[in-house]
Amino acid sequence: MSSLVQIRKQESDEMDASRKETELLARLGELPSLLIAVSGGADSAYLAWAAHRALRARALSVTAISPSYAAHDRAELEKFIAHTGVRHEFVETHEMENPAYRANAGDRCYYCKDELFTVLDELAKEQGFAAVAYGVNADDSSDFRPGHRAAAEHRVLAPLLEANMNKAEIRALSQRAGLPTWDRPASACLSSRLPYGTEVTPERLMLIESGEAILRELGFRQFRVRLHDKLARIEIAAEELPLAMTPEMGAAISRRFKAVGFLYVALDLEGYRQGSLNAALRVR
Repeated sequence: MSSLVQIRKQESDEMDASRKETELLARLGELPSLLIAVSGGADSAYLAWAAHRALRARALSVTAISPSYAAHDRAELEKFIAHTGVRHEFVETHEMENPAYRANAGDRCYYCKDELFTVLDELAKEQGFAAVAYGVNADDSSDFRPGHRAAAEHRVLAPLLEANMNKAEIRALSQRAGLPTWDRPASACLSSRLPYGTEVTPERLMLIESGEAILRELGFRQFRVRLHDKLARIEIAAEELPLAMTPEMGAAISRRFKAVGFLYVALDLEGYRQGSLNAALRVR
């Protein structure tokens, strides 16, 4: 592709994204009020910013706190809140009390989102909000996400999906808006690091969180620590794998992981990929 064609394509993409943002803000502005589920990732943060811009005091962003929500994610979210000034509250969810959630079958995410939206429905009713929304985007429809079923059952709005916004557009628009979340690595709850069938427990989640904190301290940016019994299977983004595979770094990772409680430490040669544990569902 020639440079001129690339420039024209980029300009066209930017115009499409701008048009979608204009339509998104207009649709949000038509709502009487809105409560937004915010995890702090790029998608939900952008939706929180857009709702704040369109509705001001009639928008409230809410984040659920539970053992599956990492302390790092909360810290990053608090930076976003301070930067943007969006109205925000933390609430507690109790999905860990549900045996079906702890069992960690293929539909674990459904029970998590069902608990979240139940809590948000109650909060919306108490505070008089007309609707609840979450940050699913156009790219998410191609992945296995049982949580979407819970959203449909609770009639949760999906403004980014309705605007047909994809991840790349959300990141570009977030960068243009000056949001610190525009280039945040993809994130997910800590429970997503456990293979299906492995019970979700606070102890396992804390161990995973400790491992990911180590990788972050060692300078890695995009990764997952998958816990297989007593083995840590580490997925690191392809561009960061060469650093991880040096003898010195490998020794440092192994030593520090074992110090926090892992018995075995392995580096996944395929690198980081979203939903890698879903492969087990396809072979059943």
